[in-house]
Amino acid sequence: MMERDGLVRAAARNNASWCDAMCRSHGIAGRLDATMWASGCRTPPLYPDAVTLSPHASAEDILARIDHEMPGASVKDSFGCLDLSGAGFGVLFEAQWMYRPADRPLPVSLERVWTPVNNADELAVWATAWDRNQLADSVFRPELLAEESVSVLGRWVGDQVVAGAVVHRSETMTGLSNLFYSSIAPQDAWAECSTTIARLWPGRSIVGYERGQDLAAAVRNGCSSIGALRVWLALT
Repeated sequence: MMERDGLVRAAARNNASWCDAMCRSHGIAGRLDATMWASGCRTPPLYPDAVTLSPHASAEDILARIDHEMPGASVKDSFGCLDLSGAGFGVLFEAQWMYRPADRPLPVSLERVWTPVNNADELAVWATAWDRNQLADSVFRPELLAEESVSVLGRWVGDQVVAGAVVHRSETMTGLSNLFYSSIAPQDAWAECSTTIARLWPGRSIVGYERGQDLAAAVRNGCSSIGALRVWLALT
């Protein structure tokens, strides 16, 4: 198992690659280097303009790579070590990176099947179920389904999606994000989703970040907290 710092770096890189895939589906080109991923123009709603990949990324370098003059700029500080308050940013939220090793026993026998979304119509149903801020049409576009490293998972009951998540695969990891659920407990959603991931893509660890009850549910299903992150939002 990698040391904790290496795990955080790998989780941050997986997440940055997911943000890059989301941006590509909107026709936005980001740039990745050793210290950060960043987009010079505004990213889709709820997605950061930069993700740090090293604790040595400086505030000056980040701000030079993003458009922070327009409202809504945000930065994902993957190591929780930046101070962007002097540039007019405030902390939007803090969370914990989490990691589940590939060799950890599956949390449940899979009785509820989560399946990949296969077409634009299914994605529209999924996005409506995911939508917490009436942003479905402006975030999840059909172009995302062309990304080979991305899978959108849904738990269907009839023609409705009652739970779902997005998986982004890198070399040895599956990044889990956008987990949502209704009418089932957080722990059950995590158990079913992580079991689905382990069976569809065996031999890969799971990484992502969570807070609150979703972090607690992840820990109960075999994930470990490996480090803090912070998301900064431009206040003006």
